[in-house]
Amino acid sequence: MSGRRRSWRARLREDPGAVLRTYLVTDTALCGERGVVDVARRAVAGGAGVVQVREKGGTAERAELVRAVVAAVGGRALVLVDDDVELAVACGADGAHVGQDDLAPRRARQVLGPDGVLGLSAGTPAEVDAAAALREDGGAHVVDYLGLGPVWATPTKPEATAPLGTAGLADLAARSHAAGLACVAIGGVDVARAPAVRAAGVDGACAVSALCAADDPGAAAAALDATGPAGPAR
Repeated sequence: MSGRRRSWRARLREDPGAVLRTYLVTDTALCGERGVVDVARRAVAGGAGVVQVREKGGTAERAELVRAVVAAVGGRALVLVDDDVELAVACGADGAHVGQDDLAPRRARQVLGPDGVLGLSAGTPAEVDAAAALREDGGAHVVDYLGLGPVWATPTKPEATAPLGTAGLADLAARSHAAGLACVAIGGVDVARAPAVRAAGVDGACAVSALCAADDPGAAAAALDATGPAGPAR
């Protein structure tokens, strides 16, 4: 048998909760002088299993940042790029996360290839159903997980749709799982709110401000991770 490590996509399919449970979405401004790479490194050391690099600068600037994050935490955490699928591939990231108005999921899958992880934002039952209907030739889902939200209003995404609340989140999580799709919650999630988010049935909790603006991102990630169910160490 080959000693080649399984792809992140295969690992996510096998145990989505183990991969997605504690999920960092970066914000360069909130990371401040420490920088995104240092925050990502500390958060992963504290228990974050996913780092989504969200950076709105120029292409060269974003590429430099993604490569630095991959070098810092690649292999220990799933590294995704927000919106830019081609940049994710070019910089050696493990996949990408796209929104409803970004590159179409089928095209994103073509660019990522069979092993790349693809996440998609969804905030309504219709969006969940549309994602679930997208299938590859072999029958597998085109999308690997859904980012459900926003759960609460958040200043990091002021243009987002109306908040779901925990009841709305629970409805979408159940719908996602019924269709065989993993899901994470995003939007105003912090350590205090994480238990309610996890109780809604999602596979993971995404945090932006709660980790990027924390005095100690490692301790904040550990605290967020501790709100999840007990399980084997990653």
